[in-house]
Amino acid sequence: MSEPPRWAAIGSLSLGVFALVTAEFLPASLLTAMAADLGVSDGAAGQAVTATALVGAMAAPSIPLLTRRLDRKAVMLALTTLLVLSNAIAATAGSLAMLLVARVMLGIALGGFWSMAAALSMRLVPDSLFARAMSVILTGVSIATVCAAPIGAWMGELWGWRSAFVAAGAISALAFAAQLATLPALPPRDSPDLRVLGELLRRPSVRVALVAVLLVISGHFAGFTYIRPLMEDVTRLPVGAISAILLGYGIGGFFGNFAGGLLAERSERRAIVLGGALIAALATTLLIAGSSAAVTAVAVSLWGFAFGAFPVGFQTWIVRAAPDQAEGAGGLLVAAFQIAIASGAIGGGVLVDHVGALGGPLFAVVTLTFGTLLTLRHGPRPSATGSRP
Repeated sequence: MSEPPRWAAIGSLSLGVFALVTAEFLPASLLTAMAADLGVSDGAAGQAVTATALVGAMAAPSIPLLTRRLDRKAVMLALTTLLVLSNAIAATAGSLAMLLVARVMLGIALGGFWSMAAALSMRLVPDSLFARAMSVILTGVSIATVCAAPIGAWMGELWGWRSAFVAAGAISALAFAAQLATLPALPPRDSPDLRVLGELLRRPSVRVALVAVLLVISGHFAGFTYIRPLMEDVTRLPVGAISAILLGYGIGGFFGNFAGGLLAERSERRAIVLGGALIAALATTLLIAGSSAAVTAVAVSLWGFAFGAFPVGFQTWIVRAAPDQAEGAGGLLVAAFQIAIASGAIGGGVLVDHVGALGGPLFAVVTLTFGTLLTLRHGPRPSATGSRP
């Protein structure tokens, strides 16, 4: 690539990721307040996460196909516009149905954005800087994990849960302005189709990666989505303490993303296995001693740190499994992530409504154990020459 790297454009994508992940994570910190205001159960309110995830799963492989003749800058701006509208509708929703409409729109934006982020970054910087560019983009995830949950809980306590979505809407509008100003025209290059997706699914390394995502990420989100009911009903913490612990989760996630990146550079398999094993152990700890405020605070903070290994680990795994079809493989990975999030929200919600707030960690222990063992046995390994499958 002869053109200089467009770091401002990469930064605008990072801001977009921050806005998306902030909006995605808000229900976890506002769940009980949202449920009480809308007159539904915690499990029903948790389906705001399910709606986003299911739609994101469909949008991730579909958006690149449906927009394959459109300039990628226009597509990204359209997706960010959907994000702005989603936050506006969520902030004014008077019923669970309207909230779900908002979260469906978020799912479209989320799935489309993530499916194309890696492919676009490859066009904005030279190949030698691709890993660094993805690290910058994923910094948006790191910052969102620090800010979204604790600040959302804090704002919800002071001004009501809707205020958090107003703030998320302002951030998404800023992301739109940044992308409008910095993204160059990006005419479509590839022509992805269903045949390409089918060919990718026939690759064993791709299939194993997707199954591992389904197990590991569903377990994580079953625990994370319903962490506030656990802290309220089992640990019996006040809102101020919950906000502080969620801040600990976010700070742990911030440093975990960097630690996960360093691990994944050497072995994405090792990064995922270590992260999965740690979260399974932490979920078990919450099942046994979740009534202790000190144990819960430490476990939740370490949970955030451990989760940091997953985004970069799985992104690296899928790109190395299909370097010739980065956009299609990225779409499948995002689809698997969103299906896993939905599975975790549904499974965790059923258990929370039927067996109590410890249902989330229980779901997490089972699926994370299986996902970690699958990755340990069948995950990618360096070859004798140092290359990877």
